Parts: sequence; C-alpha cells; structure tokens
Amino acid sequence: MKMEDIRELIQIMEQSDLEELELEQHGVRLSLKKSLSPGDKRQPNGEAVQTKAVQHVSEATDRPEHDTRQTATEDTSLHKIVSPMVGTFYRAPAPDADPYVQVGDRVQENTVVCIVEAMKLMNEIEAEVTGEIVEVLAENGQLVEYGQPLFLVKKD
Repeated sequence: MKMEDIRELIQIMEQSDLEELELEQHGVRLSLKKSLSPGDKRQPNGEAVQTKAVQHVSEATDRPEHDTRQTATEDTSLHKIVSPMVGTFYRAPAPDADPYVQVGDRVQENTVVCIVEAMKLMNEIEAEVTGEIVEVLAENGQLVEYGQPLFLVKKD
C-alpha cells in the first residue's frame, strides 16, 4: 500500500461521518480512526465537532458497522442497494455516458447500477435483487460511506 493511497483514505475519512475504517490488502492491515481532542464535543446526532483523523496500524479484526441512520424515504417493502465501501459514487461508466440505471428501470440481480471508486479502483456495484429502481439516493461524484444507501428498489 502506497503512502498516497493512505493519504487519500485519510482525506475520505475527514470528509465523511466515518469514525473508523479498517482495510487489509496484500498482507498489510491498516486501521484509521478519528479521535476527539479533549475539548471536542458531540452534537445530538452523534457527529463530532472539530475532529481530526488519526492514523493507527493495528491487528483489529472488527469491520465497520452499517450506517444505522434511516433515510427520509424509509419503507420496509423496498430493498436498499448500499455501498460496500468508502469511495466516490458514479452513476455512469464515463462522464459522457448515460447512467447505468434511472428511476423506473427494471434490474436483475447482476445488473450493474453504478461504480464506487476507491483508491483509484473502479468497483461495479450490482443490484442484488430483481425489481424496479424507485429512487437514486446519491449524487454523481458524491463521496459515499460504507453501508450508505445508494438506490431503493421495489422488489418483484
């Protein structure tokens, strides 16, 4: 893992609500954690005020938890396609290309719905279910977090 990649991960964490990220690649384990300074406080929604990223390398094995916040369009009959990683969300394979899917499109389990770029790798995200896209929850080019809902799908 290159130092440039680690710096990029730190920047992503600083711009997100993530407090902890662990990554293992080619036998190297990296653990990034945000820590609060003694005078820092938390807002009622749990977000830290005036936090800074602190880099730790450890042997911890726990994975980050899914985002537990509910979306404004919470509906138990809808399937959420979530981001499997921290990265940048892209709706299309290229800036001048049409989006992979739009509201109203039918998808199958293996239909690619978007790309999440992480550490300069483009990761295709699949629908995981058969159904109809009813809402796109992320903006093109937006930084997304692990477990963040990206799409809502009305399952067949």
